[in-house]
Amino acid sequence: MQPIQILMTAPLLPIVVAQLESAFTLHKLWEQPDPDAFLKAVGARIRGVATSTYHGRIDDAFLARLPALEIIASFGVGYDNVDVAAAAAREVVVTNTPGVLDEEVADLTVALLLSTLRQIPQAERFLRDGKWREGAFPLSPTLRGRRVGIVGLGNIGKAVARRLQGFDVAIAYHGRTRQDVPFDYHPTVTGLADASDVLVVIVPGGAETRHLIDREVLAALGSDGVLINVARGSVVDEAALIEALQSDMILSAGLDVYADEPRVPQALLDLPNLVLLPHIGSGSVQTRNAMGQLLSDNLVQWFRDGKPVTSVPETAHLIAG
Repeated sequence: MQPIQILMTAPLLPIVVAQLESAFTLHKLWEQPDPDAFLKAVGARIRGVATSTYHGRIDDAFLARLPALEIIASFGVGYDNVDVAAAAAREVVVTNTPGVLDEEVADLTVALLLSTLRQIPQAERFLRDGKWREGAFPLSPTLRGRRVGIVGLGNIGKAVARRLQGFDVAIAYHGRTRQDVPFDYHPTVTGLADASDVLVVIVPGGAETRHLIDREVLAALGSDGVLINVARGSVVDEAALIEALQSDMILSAGLDVYADEPRVPQALLDLPNLVLLPHIGSGSVQTRNAMGQLLSDNLVQWFRDGKPVTSVPETAHLIAG
């Protein structure tokens, strides 16, 4: 039997490379001097793709170059990097890596919220710059007494809410449907923002959520409001956010994601009332290795028995019962 040929579109973790090389013939697209010529030569033999939510988009034109493709295994819980409708139409299964990163991202979310409110990075710079000798660091805002609204109460949103309950803050949420949880539900994001002074955004990216957090939502959040975005940069209207921060429409923001990563607008870099992180929500060694293991398991189990571990809902119907 000919070895199954897998295409990796961009560098992934060593654990992924090692496991896929042991199970398949692995092609590394980024190492090819002429990727177009390479795909022309071997594209018809590629049966699986390993990719990442952090590296480029797999669209219908790309899929057309891989006529034998059966599965796309994406590294990350979000999979807006894949045109999943086009994949489903071509009967290509798409998998992601949910679950294993929920707790890590929730930890980082709370850390980012506390860092933003208590101005922890600013305080460290103050000390390192020798300014403490000139006087005390200015008093910061607090989490005490705040009302936290969570936009997207999925697995990660629930993990964030569990942590925040330990801080004795009021919690509410917005999502597509009301859930059986002990938190107030708001049917609109604007309504949630109006009832909150912290807004934590943790929804999938894609067309449905593009600019979900717009000028109207930010205005509803108000001048004492804090925005925390650990979802996707596309979910927030970045221009509106910059305007809101510059004009004191909201108090501050903590961001782990941006509209055009890794390019962060200079206007954001220049603002003092921001904490900016380089998309590290799931970025611990343990969690990223668990994500890599799950990506590998999805590919191995698909070609072993046709049952990947974590198919996304849009392609679950392509898997035999």
